[in-house]
Amino acid sequence: MRGMGLWASKIVSCGLVTGARVAIASASLLGRTRVTNGGKTTLAKNLQKHLPNCSIISQDDFFKPESEIETDKNGFLQYDVLEALNMEKMMSTISGWMESPKHSLVSTDGGNTEDISILIIEGFLLFNYKPLDTIWNRRYFLTIPYEECKRRRSTRVYKPPDPPGYFDGHVWPMYLKHRREMENITREIVYLDGTKSEEDLFSQVYEDLRQELAKQKRALEEDVIMSLDQL
Repeated sequence: MRGMGLWASKIVSCGLVTGARVAIASASLLGRTRVTNGGKTTLAKNLQKHLPNCSIISQDDFFKPESEIETDKNGFLQYDVLEALNMEKMMSTISGWMESPKHSLVSTDGGNTEDISILIIEGFLLFNYKPLDTIWNRRYFLTIPYEECKRRRSTRVYKPPDPPGYFDGHVWPMYLKHRREMENITREIVYLDGTKSEEDLFSQVYEDLRQELAKQKRALEEDVIMSLDQL
């Protein structure tokens, strides 16, 4: 779990909005383990509980087997690169949701019959993968400072454990590298302060998404009116 981005966009089919997508990426998910230290997964799950017709796709579910992960000159497994992920399979999963958003993934909609379905994609290299760059309506990036990131990682128990110098020699430099790449290829990213409480982060993103969904519904109504006028 290494990044965090939320995206929402509408697909018009027969005059109905059938999908909304949101992306969440986070700063401190780097490293050879798949355990987040930044809070993106928690945020995504909290949003899913409160948003209608909401599903989640996690980039961490598309890691290749360890036998296919390369090592660097220091012997560190290179999990925090796009080559460690089966991105073609992930794109296929996203495409399947877009074709049938209410049925392709398990959703916690509580029986809600809202017209707009929502997909949250959470990961650590979402904004570094160019084929995804055009689909985001809303992008969120969780970031925490070096000291807090290192402290959180030190409280985690990894199997096998981090070798000496792994955080300073690999994890943090790779984060800085990916963030520079991300800033060069994407726009309109909302940076979230990962040191804030879960409640504050949720409130900030939830309110932003509520406004985005309201805007999409208004656009849908206009599309329907226009199509009726054309009949």
